[in-house]
Amino acid sequence: MKVTVVGAGAVGASCAEYIAIKDFASEVVILDIKEGYAEGKAMDLMQTASLMGFDTKITGSTNDYARTADSHIAVITSGIPRKPGMTREELIGINAGIVKTVSSNLLKHSPNVIIIVVSNPMDTMTYLVHKTTGIPKNRIIGMGGALDSARFKYRLAEAMEAPISDIDGMVIGGHSDTGMVPLTSHATRNSIRVSEFLSEDRLQQVADDTKVGGATLTKLLGTSAWYAPGAAVSSMVQAIACDQKKMFPCSTMLDGEYGLSDICIGVPVILGKDGIEKIIDIPLSAAEKAKMKESADGVSKTNGLLEL
Repeated sequence: MKVTVVGAGAVGASCAEYIAIKDFASEVVILDIKEGYAEGKAMDLMQTASLMGFDTKITGSTNDYARTADSHIAVITSGIPRKPGMTREELIGINAGIVKTVSSNLLKHSPNVIIIVVSNPMDTMTYLVHKTTGIPKNRIIGMGGALDSARFKYRLAEAMEAPISDIDGMVIGGHSDTGMVPLTSHATRNSIRVSEFLSEDRLQQVADDTKVGGATLTKLLGTSAWYAPGAAVSSMVQAIACDQKKMFPCSTMLDGEYGLSDICIGVPVILGKDGIEKIIDIPLSAAEKAKMKESADGVSKTNGLLEL
């Protein structure tokens, strides 16, 4: 099983690291346009192999897509990251051109590849890959919901002073500070609804903190986060590579599901060897439906800025 990660920055390197450490892939290829950068990251990571106990081969390449040939899965992290005060939507102009070029080059050498999009604005970049490649929609997946849900569970565990392994929760909708829809009505601690433990006001605070999770870290770090995004991607890649049939909220092209069409937005899906194997339609309250519609309107507005 060969996996390619395009972009050797902090997010891309974390993706490669976590994928390698889990030891399910035979090879991880890191590619970047900066001369020697991907090669250096790959060498550094390979020097951890004997210490971390993995046998995955990690190689790096400066913009040579031939090295990515016959990849089963490719992760696109390339593009400019957010800076403090920036929205994900402000990245669209530069990142759209990058993502379009990257996806085209990947498909030249791996026509059956499954693509996971991380670059921001993520839902719109996922939509762009759909519109410009023409490959089946099950093979194009946006990462955002898996990351947002991890941040949601972190905030719930923090609020309840509970171990995070007790917590289950999901975020759907757009991967943006205003578009996320944390499903507090569905969240549980060991199958008990979190509303049994937290007040309505505290739950709203958890939801608000979740939605600005990325912006909070960008303000603290001076750039986008990388550990949690890398971990989210590695879990999705493993679910596909190992045919785990696991459920993740991912950005996917909808065709009537949730009352939405011709849009990529976060909803729960089953990930297996074919990529997205099924979209799960879960019941939403009237308030959640309204928030989902508002989120979709925001994503569609951003999509309208694309030059397809």
